[in-house]
Amino acid sequence: MSDRIKMTVPLVELDGDEMTRVIWSWIKELVIEPFVELTTEYYDLGLPEREQTGDGVTLAAAEAIRRYGVGVKCATITPNTERMAEYGLSAMYKSPNATIRAALDGTVFRAPIICTGISPFIPNWQRPITIARHAFGDIYKSSELRISEDMRGAKVELVATAPDGRRVSALVNDFSTGSSDTGSDMGIVLGMFNIDPSIRSFARACMNFAVDTRQDLWFGAKDTISKTYDRRFRDIFDEVYEQSYKQRFAELGIEYFYSLIDDVVARVIRSEGGIIWACRNYDGDVMSDMVATAFGSLAMMSRVLGPSSILSAGLVGILVGSLPTLLAICGLKQLRCRPSFAAEAGKWACRVGTVLAYGLAHVRSTE
Repeated sequence: MSDRIKMTVPLVELDGDEMTRVIWSWIKELVIEPFVELTTEYYDLGLPEREQTGDGVTLAAAEAIRRYGVGVKCATITPNTERMAEYGLSAMYKSPNATIRAALDGTVFRAPIICTGISPFIPNWQRPITIARHAFGDIYKSSELRISEDMRGAKVELVATAPDGRRVSALVNDFSTGSSDTGSDMGIVLGMFNIDPSIRSFARACMNFAVDTRQDLWFGAKDTISKTYDRRFRDIFDEVYEQSYKQRFAELGIEYFYSLIDDVVARVIRSEGGIIWACRNYDGDVMSDMVATAFGSLAMMSRVLGPSSILSAGLVGILVGSLPTLLAICGLKQLRCRPSFAAEAGKWACRVGTVLAYGLAHVRSTE
């Protein structure tokens, strides 16, 4: 009789592009399968399969994660013009990560993996700083226009049309006030959005995580400038905290703190760590890499999408490599390649352990 851990609920397995496919297969063989009777529902998110299915495989994978509650994803390529030509793609497919985040309406929690030998570049950072990134809307679901030669002097407005036909508009920019001599009658415009339920879900996810981990929660936006968009985030956070979490935070001796994001950045740099930093989508994208690098290694960063479904995903930095590198990762030959790959192996081992723990917990909760 096998003494390996049994899984009665499948783990949703999302394969990736290029070298991640090889690394992931080796991790399963050497790190997981000797100890776990791995049961997965497999989806291939490599570019050839996304092309074959018109990116339908990505949506199917997201639905599987919603159904089973837990998944692990390898790094994937978000194609640009050069990748379209290289892979013979019919469309410039969107980021699978963004598609899955939008489908699950989750929050991305990223935290540095601290270990001996990798020290933070900021000496006073003694404990991990967790970035909680709102994983919906903003620039990642935006619409863009270029006001080019044939649209010189255009007037750009933001227009909302109610179901009964009523319209509300706001001027974005009147390019006709610009000069054709300097080219200021041309330019670019961007429109983006978010929705109250997603912001509220984000606030609850952050506050639940703070309660679970007994850490302070900081949130920063720019509501002095963005008096409607950013202010709505602040108002919803305040509302959720006051109505549902204020007493619990007080009992645990932790705090919720809001300030302008530039002030929060300064406070984070001066802090000792051990906090959760809630960020809007783009802010979290940028600041998570800053925090990871400042802690010593971009590779040593866990990333989990939650809370209702758990998805652990890899970074895109492992899309390049070689066979000697892979052998070195698995300890089969002396490491003669980039040291970052050793950290990458450690990162994946920690991530796999995290997601399997979530998976096993989910199994127990559904038995």
